Amino acid sequence: MHQSNIDTIIFDLGGVLIDWNPEYLYTKIFKNDPKKMDWFLSTVCTPEWNMEQDAGRTLQMGTELLIKEFPDYKKEISAFYDRWEEMLNGEITDTVLILNKLKNLHKVKLYALTNWSIETFPIALKRYDFLKQFEGIVISGEEKTRKPQPKIYKIALDRYKLSPEKCLFIDDSLDNVNGAKKLKINALHFTDPLQLRLDLMELGLI
Repeated sequence: MHQSNIDTIIFDLGGVLIDWNPEYLYTKIFKNDPKKMDWFLSTVCTPEWNMEQDAGRTLQMGTELLIKEFPDYKKEISAFYDRWEEMLNGEITDTVLILNKLKNLHKVKLYALTNWSIETFPIALKRYDFLKQFEGIVISGEEKTRKPQPKIYKIALDRYKLSPEKCLFIDDSLDNVNGAKKLKINALHFTDPLQLRLDLMELGLI
């Protein structure tokens, strides 16, 4: 990966720029019972279930399907999207500072590619001003597909006329990073803002 090749950076949002975690809500719901919360989030409202909403299934349909399967947890399941905003814990400040620096340097174009329900994304748009820094955002729920499926990366490349070899994709999910690499997109696995800053400095991008 050489700096001279890269003219575009594509950011993931949740876990990279936005601190989103269902535990912020369910810690309140399952007061003083972390084991029950862990069980609920690994057995009932699982990441795989949530991903189906990210891939275009409606929140109502996802919620109803789960309540049929776990009727005793109707209240807790309904809270997932009724109180979804309580899962947001603000921006990841140090990564947003990196984004702002990249914007000010004008070395690269900036895009976002996120697994996110189209029904909840408007909340993020209202809440986070830094999202205006991007020249475009591809939202999985709108496209009815999600990372790491090849289709969503191709949508981003085609829509914005990007060359994969000149793009750098940043995501906290190793599966999503590997999905990008399969399409010849340069990719970094995000672990923390400091490591990202070091990686970008090494590439001569900041």
